[in-house]
Amino acid sequence: MQNASHFYINGSWVAPQDGRDFPVIDPSTEEAVETISLGGQADTDAAVAAAKAAFPSWRLSSKAERMDLLQTILGVYEKREDELAAIISQEMGAPIDMAKTQQSASGSGHLKAFIDALKGFDFESALRPGAEDTRIIKEPIGVCALITPWNWPMNQITLKVIPALATGCTMVLKPSEQSPLSGVFFSEIMHEAGVPTGVYNMVNGDGPGVGSQLSAHKDIDMVSFTGSTRAGTAITKAAADTIKRVSLELGGKGANIVFADADERSVERGIARCFNNTGQSCNAPTRMLVERSRYDEAVEQAKAAAEATRVNAAGEHGSHLGPLVSEMQFNKVQDLIQRGIDEGARLVAGGVGRPEGLNRGFFVKPTVFADCDNDMDIMRQEIFGPVISMMPFDTEDEAIEITNDTDYGLTNYIQTSDPEKARRVARAVRSGMVDMNGRARGSGAPFGGMKQSGNGREGGRWGLDEFVEVRAIGGWPAE
Repeated sequence: MQNASHFYINGSWVAPQDGRDFPVIDPSTEEAVETISLGGQADTDAAVAAAKAAFPSWRLSSKAERMDLLQTILGVYEKREDELAAIISQEMGAPIDMAKTQQSASGSGHLKAFIDALKGFDFESALRPGAEDTRIIKEPIGVCALITPWNWPMNQITLKVIPALATGCTMVLKPSEQSPLSGVFFSEIMHEAGVPTGVYNMVNGDGPGVGSQLSAHKDIDMVSFTGSTRAGTAITKAAADTIKRVSLELGGKGANIVFADADERSVERGIARCFNNTGQSCNAPTRMLVERSRYDEAVEQAKAAAEATRVNAAGEHGSHLGPLVSEMQFNKVQDLIQRGIDEGARLVAGGVGRPEGLNRGFFVKPTVFADCDNDMDIMRQEIFGPVISMMPFDTEDEAIEITNDTDYGLTNYIQTSDPEKARRVARAVRSGMVDMNGRARGSGAPFGGMKQSGNGREGGRWGLDEFVEVRAIGGWPAE
C-alpha cells in the first residue's frame, strides 16, 4: 500500500517526524504483509495543529455544504468498498465474504444513516412555542480525537468520523495499530472526496503513544474512544486535567435469555450471533441463560451448532470463522478456555488448541461450556473469541438477576414467544441495547451501553448530539 507508512495531515500524506516501524500481521498466516509507522509526539502535535487551524472556518460551514460532502464521501466509499473489504480481511482476519457483507458494508450503511439523520437535525430552534426569544443553538464541540478498535474498523471509524464532520468538528483519527491499513485506505477515500484541508487528519500509533498523547492534549476538545474498559479508564483519567468531553464505547458480556417458549432456532441463532466475527464483538451474547425445562435440549443444540461451525483462512470464500486478530488475542482466549475447564465448567464443544488441520494462524476451536455459574471467570470476563458459556435458570426474576449481575451493560438478548414477557424483561435488564427474538435494531438506532460498557451513544441523531455543544441565548430578536 503506497501510503502505509505515512500519515494524513493537513490535506497531504506526510512522512513521520517521530515514527517507528510496526509490522501488520496477516492472522491467517502469521506473516507480515505491510509495515506502518507508529507516530510520536511531534506527529500528534502536527495533526492536532492542523485540525485546530481548520476549525474556525469549518465550524461555519453550512448544513448543505456538509451534506454535499457526506454524499460525495458515500459515492467514493461505495466505489471502493470491495477493495476495503479485502484489506480488512487480510489485516484482522474477517472471512472475505463476511468482510464484504458486514465489515466494509457497515461503513456505507452508517454513512447513509447519518445523511438521513442530518436532514432532520436542527442546529438552531426556539426553546418552545411562546418562548421564541430564547434560542437553542447546537454548535460543533471543536477538535476531536477519534480512537478506534481493530475488530470492526470501518464500523467504528464511520460512527465517529462522519458525525464529527456532519456537525462541523475537525478531527484526528487514530486507527488501531492491529488493523491500520483500512484506516489508511479510508483516508485515501476522504482525500479523493475533497474533504477540506485540515478538517480530517489521520495518525497511526499505539495506545500508550499517540492514544495517550491525544487524550491529554490541551488542544483536543473531545475524545471518542471504542475499545477495552481498561483503556477507557486510562483515557478518562488522561482527559480529566483538561476537562474535555470523553465518549466511550467499551466492553460487554451480554446475556442471551432463552425462555422455554422461545422458538426452535433460538439456540442456534444465539450461537451464530456469539461466534460472528470469530466472537470478536463487544455486543456478542456470550452468556446463554436457558430456562431449566429446556436446558438439556439447548446444550445439545449448542453443541451441534458449534461442531457444525467451520473454521478456515480469511481469504477463503464461504460461511466460516476466520482467525483471531493477533497472537496476543489467541493466547488470551486459550488461557480463558483453560480457565473455564479448571473452574469446573462442562466442556461440550471445542477446547484449547487450534482446530484440526490448521497448524498455523491464530485459529480457535468454536467452544461451548455448560453448567456454568455466574461467579466463573468465563461468565464475568470479556473473552473476545468464539466461546459461549451456558447456565440454567428457574424463574424470570432469577434470569433478570443473573443478567444484571455483571460489570457490563452493553447488549442483552431475549428469546420468548410471549410479547408481554419480552417487554417486561427488556425493561428490567440493565443494558443500553436489547435485541429480541433475532430482530436487530433499526438503522440509525443509538449504539452504546451503561456501567463499565461506557457512556454516550453512537449512530443516528444521537451520534450527532455527541459532537455538539448546546447553547441557550436569551433575548433573541424576532425575524
